[in-house]
Parts: sequence; C-alpha cells; structure tokens
Amino acid sequence: MSCILHIETSTDVCSVAVSNDAECIFNKEDYSGPHHNETLGAFVDESLSFIDSHGLKLDAVAVSCGPGSYTGLRIGTSIAKGICYGRDVKLIAIPTLELLAVPVLLNEHPQEEDALLVPMIDARRMEVYAQVFDRALHEVRPIQADIVTAETYKEYLDKGVVYFFGNGAGKCMNEINHPNARLVEGIQPLAKNMFPLADKRFAEGKFEDVAYFVPLYLKDFVAKMPKKQL
Repeated sequence: MSCILHIETSTDVCSVAVSNDAECIFNKEDYSGPHHNETLGAFVDESLSFIDSHGLKLDAVAVSCGPGSYTGLRIGTSIAKGICYGRDVKLIAIPTLELLAVPVLLNEHPQEEDALLVPMIDARRMEVYAQVFDRALHEVRPIQADIVTAETYKEYLDKGVVYFFGNGAGKCMNEINHPNARLVEGIQPLAKNMFPLADKRFAEGKFEDVAYFVPLYLKDFVAKMPKKQL
C-alpha cells in the first residue's frame, strides 16, 4: 500500500486529502469560491505536516487533471509538481470526470446492471465537458465538449437508464427530457474520493512525467480584457 497526497482544484471547490493503506486519513475542503491560489497552499502545508507528524513516508501526489477550470487546474498541477520535485515522489493524474463517478458508484445509485454514467463539468451556457462510462468505469464514449440538446445522449437513453451528475448536469435535464434520464444531485469532484483511482494507478505503475505533464484543458484559455475604469 502507499501514502498519497490528493489535490483537486478543477471546479470552484478546493480540496486536499491524504490516503494511507487505501484509507482517507486527512481531508480539507473549501466551498467558498474559486480562490485556490489563496487556499490550496495552506491545505497542502497542513497535509504535509500531518504526514510528517505521523511518521509516514509520502509515496506519490495525485492531482485531478481535468477537464475543468483552466486556472484551477493550472494551480493544482503547479503545486503537485512542486511537491513531487521537492520530495522526490511520483505524480499520478486522475481524470476529473472519472473521479466524479466514484461517489455515485459507492452510493450504489446505478441499480440497473446496464445503466450508464455521464459525469458533467459545467462549461458555461448549455455546454458541458462530458464522458460516458458503464458501471465498471469502462469508457463507452470519450470526453467531449457537448452542447446539450434532446439529441445529445438519445442513443444511450433509448437503450436504457443513464445517470447524469456533476456541476453541469442540473442545467441540462430540461433539455435532455427523457424517461430514462436520472439526475444524481450534490456530486462534486473531491480529493477524498481520489484514492481508489490513485491506488489503482500506483499499483499499475501509471505515473506522469513531472516535467512535461499538463492537465486536460479541452478548450484554449482566452484572457479577457479588463473593464475600463470610469
């Protein structure tokens, strides 16, 4: 087993957790808004102090790698890389949409054996970053930026029950409007849920090159001009 520090900053929520021997032993979360540049450093310092004070050896850092907020992903990745360099540990990338599915599966929401899971990250207006999984978290359809209409997921909905969740799901349900569509509310990508995916990647030796790793942004970042001061 391994001791892993987990960092999640892909949405407005900032969270950090530590797992050891497949158990979450430290967790900090901030839901107050997108100011990860102020919050994340303090959370990470607390988590590293916790690791050191309990005589644990840090083996890896797992970071949520997107899609999601450009700024949040950039901040999370930068901090994760810094820890990896400073402590000479491995870097693990956890896809955000796969992470969203963990609490849904743990809470046994998909009652139906053939149900599909569609995690969604809000991408403004009626657009979302989405992916389609089966109950074993096997990819049925890769990540895409979807403009949601009644037809977007119809091919899956016509075949059976589909569960939609994540911070982009609620706004889409009126458009989807299908009897097989199910909304699971309150699902956020959180660091405390990363360890099942991170432990699996650690055991399989799936590590990232710390120097060259970049998150999955999907869209190019567009800087906005500041408003003119009156």
